[in-house]
Amino acid sequence: MTVRVPFLDLSSPHAEIRAELDAAAARVIARSCFVLGPEVEAFEQDYAAWTGARACVGVGSGLEALRLALAAAGVGTGDEVIVPAHTFIATWLAVSGVGATPVAVDVDPATANVTAEAVSAAVTSRTRAVVPVHLYGQPADCDALEAVAARHGLFLLFDAAQAHGARWRRRPLGARGGACAWSFYPGKNLGALGDGGAITTDDLALAERLRRLRNYGQAERYHHVEQGVNSRLDELQAAFLRVKLSHVDAWNGRRRALAARYLSGLPAHAAPVAQAEGAESSWHLFVVRSGRREALRTALAERGIQTLVHYPVPPHLQPAYAGLFAAGAFPVAERLAAEVVSLPMGPHLGERDVDLVIEGLAQS
Repeated sequence: MTVRVPFLDLSSPHAEIRAELDAAAARVIARSCFVLGPEVEAFEQDYAAWTGARACVGVGSGLEALRLALAAAGVGTGDEVIVPAHTFIATWLAVSGVGATPVAVDVDPATANVTAEAVSAAVTSRTRAVVPVHLYGQPADCDALEAVAARHGLFLLFDAAQAHGARWRRRPLGARGGACAWSFYPGKNLGALGDGGAITTDDLALAERLRRLRNYGQAERYHHVEQGVNSRLDELQAAFLRVKLSHVDAWNGRRRALAARYLSGLPAHAAPVAQAEGAESSWHLFVVRSGRREALRTALAERGIQTLVHYPVPPHLQPAYAGLFAAGAFPVAERLAAEVVSLPMGPHLGERDVDLVIEGLAQS
């Protein structure tokens, strides 16, 4: 079947800035410094400033950003970490990766994000950290979650893998909590041409430890003060990300305009996930809910309109976490998993494309 409206167009943004990307690649090749060189250093400085943080540490992926941030904060075996029941599994895997136990809480049915009330109710004597997710690019309530973390003495790590350029009460997200973890997977609002991730923080001591942990635990070359790993943002990817960072504000503006067009035209049976008051979404995804999702997706597919589901199976029902929680433990997350559908979204989607999606929804 011919695709009339792709879910995400990755070719057009790269074609738009192809000359800049080529120049960035040529610069790295000419310099022949490929690991933790000047491109990574420059990107870290630029990204810290863009996200409102004092420091940025580039790492190998979004999952590694989460895992290393928890490790740098001292979270480990025997600790509990509160996570959303509705999220990509990487949020949970990071907790397991440091030897801690993920403790899930159900999410708000309107916004699909965790609430401070749910987090507070889940705190035990073993709770060491909480990892809220800015899901779909829509910020969780940073102020309320920071207050809960402070009250209980918890490390607060925001998962901002989908939230590049989002804001909470007009403030960027990079310095919120103890740290903020980012993914640069190619499909993100700020995506590399491969994998990559970063942690931003105002805690300079935490940032220094993260720089050691990502690079074999080295304080200086061949002097290893702790057991680290190899998880370094690639120099070439950093060069590409520097180019794309200069365009992401404009691209996010296009996403906001398309989101507004969706919101003004959606039929009642395709209800969008709500934005909390004070949240300025990056619109990484545009997600609606439908009690007859598969029929809706089939009707759109017949018109050549691609959709995806983020995410069809919640982490607690995945085989990877079998036995940790029972089915039915998180009814909102399970209902969301059965109802959400992500519509086409991206900075190079046309207004006519959005109209075709709306027309298809109205007739589905």
